[in-house]
Parts: sequence; structure tokens; C-alpha cells
Amino acid sequence: MHSQEQVNMAGAGPQRADQYAALHSRFRWQVDTHFNIAQACCQRWAAESADQGPSARPAQTAIRVHRPGAASIDYSYADLQHSADALSLALGALGVRRGDRVAIVLPQCFETAVAYMAVLQMGAVAMPLSILFGPDALEFRLQDSEAVLAIADENAMASLKAVRPHCPALRTLLAAGQAQGQGDMDYSLAMAAHPGVFTPVKTLAEDPAILIYTSGTTGQPKGALLAHRALIGNLPGFVASQNWFGYDGLSNTSSPAVFWSPADWAWTGGLMDALLPTLYFGRPIVAYKGRFSPELAFELMATQGVTHTFLFPTALKAMMKAYPHPRQHFKLQLKAIMSAGEAVGDAVFAYTRDELGVIVNEMFGQTEINYVVGNCSMFWDAKPGSMGKAYPGHRVAVIDDAGRECAVGVPGDVAVNRFDIQGQPDPIFFLGYWKNPAATEAKFTGDWCRTGDMARRDADGYLWYDGRADDVFKAAGYRIGPGEIENCLVKHPAVANAAVVPKPDRERGALVKAYVVLAPDFAAQRALACGAGAVENFDLALTASLQAHVKGLLAPYEYPKEIEFIDALPMTTTGKVQRRVLRLQEEARHAGGGL
Repeated sequence: MHSQEQVNMAGAGPQRADQYAALHSRFRWQVDTHFNIAQACCQRWAAESADQGPSARPAQTAIRVHRPGAASIDYSYADLQHSADALSLALGALGVRRGDRVAIVLPQCFETAVAYMAVLQMGAVAMPLSILFGPDALEFRLQDSEAVLAIADENAMASLKAVRPHCPALRTLLAAGQAQGQGDMDYSLAMAAHPGVFTPVKTLAEDPAILIYTSGTTGQPKGALLAHRALIGNLPGFVASQNWFGYDGLSNTSSPAVFWSPADWAWTGGLMDALLPTLYFGRPIVAYKGRFSPELAFELMATQGVTHTFLFPTALKAMMKAYPHPRQHFKLQLKAIMSAGEAVGDAVFAYTRDELGVIVNEMFGQTEINYVVGNCSMFWDAKPGSMGKAYPGHRVAVIDDAGRECAVGVPGDVAVNRFDIQGQPDPIFFLGYWKNPAATEAKFTGDWCRTGDMARRDADGYLWYDGRADDVFKAAGYRIGPGEIENCLVKHPAVANAAVVPKPDRERGALVKAYVVLAPDFAAQRALACGAGAVENFDLALTASLQAHVKGLLAPYEYPKEIEFIDALPMTTTGKVQRRVLRLQEEARHAGGGL
């Protein structure tokens, strides 16, 4: 099995021309009956490097651990496979069987990649959990999934031990990192006790591989069960959004592809959009488990020679404000930037193009059906502010409540069909929500899977994001999508980030309200405004400036009638703004007579 056989996209060629229609028309899915993510992402590369023949592939780095102020540590694919075999044998000795759910609560590090490969090659189901989750979030997911074992380090071990009495299926806590000695067994001791070669389970492409919970932007998180084939479904979008990642040629040592993203490997953006597809193509991915900052991001990319990255819009906005001209400070080798999670907007688009020398490829997808819409600046034009077009292999439309495709310019629900334009099943689809068939059924209208995200299609087939269906609101009779206003606000030098929500109003139903996080310079100025009166005057003047800014660029009814300055926006662990939290806050204030 080779990457070219799975995605069938290698023949696009290096020339720059709009090849969107040609790529779509000739694309064919090739999904073998038997397929295993661990075999595709690690075992085959380790086997090639172990070959002693004339065509032997040299040892290739799989995981490169970035350590600020110290030399990085490289782990080869052979290292990864050797450790995964030992962990699979250890997990088997602890009673883990095919189909069992194993929680992986680890940061970006070598052990995390080992855990995924070990669990997946056993035919068990990997369940990523963020180290940022508190006890309640962990308890809900462990209870719901009935996970039998959890692998965790010092970030989560105390919380896991606290909720364990309420999770009867959870038999074993395997302690890694600095948590060793605090669980039922230590990761390093378990590995040392089980040397040898593990014989992988022969899984069907349709077999469950990953149980990953939705981010919970609306309501209680649901467990989306992904099959092994889902990785194949991700590949066309990954290759395209990363400007043909994986087709650089392994012998091309002058400019090897190196991937990094700050996205947590415990959520879809980090696991399915970064770690697994990078390993699938046998390239190195940089791991860093420290806190994100604009300086760290630029320094890491320069030091490690990062060529391809996924940076969510929140990160790009912070980087744009901190380093307006980054190439004056850092020697970068970027060839592609993908961004997703929120609308990028034309301000960030212009920044990456003009200051980073790379046109950002916006991507759209969900945990359930990931990597379905986006751009590829190498082979078709990206329109600033557009979320792009359907990637090869996916049939995407904007549909109304009845499941009919909307006309050009008419807003509707972004939906993905079970079958591609060739009439073949799309492997991207999730198997269903864990123990929730009613929610699975409600996700579909016939063969269309609804995303719950609103957009409009233009005459060229590009989609323009309007926001989550529950984020869109009406004010004074006008339909308001928060994304456009937020993007406009970020263009102002005072604004680092913004979120727009409706504020209940007795006369007009709702007013447009913006929550604004100030850029560092303006936040410092506000902090120096001593006394309540001085702060109030600062806020009034800046509010008027921001309102005039929006009025000058958007429709008159879109400017925020009220602006509240806050230190940070509420965010999910996946980097998405939780507008729902702010909206509920406004509703509570209204109910309490706060108008």
C-alpha cells in the first residue's frame, strides 16, 4: 500500500493553474477491505528502514521533540514501532482486547504517538482526551465510553484518580511522565517488561478505530466513532490544504517536509489534521508540549525548519498582532499554512500572504466528517474570506431545511453527501454517535449529513461562512452572522480578538454586541488609565473608534451597538470561541434586569 494508491492525487504536477475541475473529475477513492491506521502510519515505514537491500529506505525521523534552549530529540519510525509493539504487548497483558476503549490523556510527546500506534494495531479503540479537561469533563467521557484503561501523565493523573470511583469500567491507570508511581502501573516499567514484536490485528477498513468527542460548542459533547478508513477520507484535503504535502520525494534532502501545529493531538485538528496524516506520508512531525505564544511559534518554526503547519485563526491573530513583520525577526521556510476552527477573514489572509509569503489555505470540517471543504493555493485560487470549495472526493452542498440545494447567495446548512460525484461511498463519514442512534439519525437528511454550520455558495462554487446555525441571529429584522463583524473588528489595531453575540432588547429583539480582547499595546494603555473616570473615558473613546471602523466597512445595521472589553474570550479546548457562553451571559443579565 502506498500513499499514491490511497489518494490518487500525485499526477497534478507542479505547474500553477486552476486545476480544481480536473482534480475532481479524475479523483477515485481506493479503500482496501482491510486497512489499519497504525500499519499505514508506522509499521510500513519501520519495515522499509529495516530493509538491508539496495533499495533500503534510510532511517526517517517520525517524531522530533522540540526543547527550547536545548537540542531536539529525534525518534525514527523504527523507534516508534519498537515502542508501540512493547506497549501493545503490555496492554494485552493488562486485559485490553479488540474493541476496548483506551483513553489517551497526554500532551504532544513521543509517548502519545506510541500510544495511538499501540492501541490501533491491537484493534482496540483509541479515545483522545485533552490534558486541559477538568474532573467533570473526564468523568463524563470515561463513563460514557466505558473506557477500560487510561494512559496519562502528571497533567491529568490526579483528576483521573479523583473520578475513577465513578467510572466502574476503568480498570487500569497507566502512569507516564512525572506521574509514574501514581497509577496502577508505570508506563516505562510496563514497556520494559514486554519486549518483543507484536503481531498486528487484521482490521477491516470499516472497523472502529477512534472515539473522539465533539468540542461541545452546543450542548453536551457526543462521542463520534471513526473507522480506520476515516484517515483515508482525510488525505485529499490534507494534501491539498498543505500544497501537496507528501509529494516532495523522500530523496529530496535539500527541502524535506517538516510539519508542526500547536493543535492538541487529543482533538480532531491535532490528530486527524496533523499527527496521523504526517506519519501516513512518512515525514517528521515536531512535538512540543509547552504553552503557545507567538514568539514560541515563530522561534520553533525557524529552529526546526518547519515547512507545513496548521495554525488556527486565534493563533494567527495573536501572531499578527505580536509580529506585524515576522520575517524581519525569524528565518522561516514555510511552504503551506492551513487554518480551521473559525473563519479566517481577509485581515489574517492578507497577513499570511504579505508577511509570511504563504497564502493561507482555509479548511472546514467537523469531528464527524472532517476535511471536506477548503482551498489549495497551489492549484486553485483562494478567495480572501472564503472557506473554499469541496475537496476532491467529497460532494458538498448548501441545503435548506427540506434538504434541497440552495441557490447561489442563499444561506443554508453546509452538508456532505454519503456518496462522491462518482457515486462511490465517501470514506470520511463517521460510523455514528456512541450509544446515541437518535442523534446519529438526526444528523442526516437522506444521504446528506448536516454540519450545523451556515454558509452561502457563490457562482464559482466557493462557500462563505456565516457561522454556526445557533450563532446567527436577527437584530432589528436583519440577519446577523458574527464572523464578518469579528473579522472587521480584528482589522483595527486595538483589537486582538473579538466575539459578536446578540444582546436581548425589548424593542428590537436583539442588539449587536461585541466582546473585545485588546491588543497588548492598547491593553497596557487601558491599564495605565488610573481611576474609574479615566478608564471609562478610554473605553468610550475606543468604543466610538471601533464603531466608526465597522460602520465604514460593513452595513450600517452590523456595527456593534455595545462593546465590552474583556481579558480573554471563552474558548473550547480546540481553540474555538464559545459564543454560546457569552450569549447565555447576556440572556441571564437580561432576565435579571440588567438592561
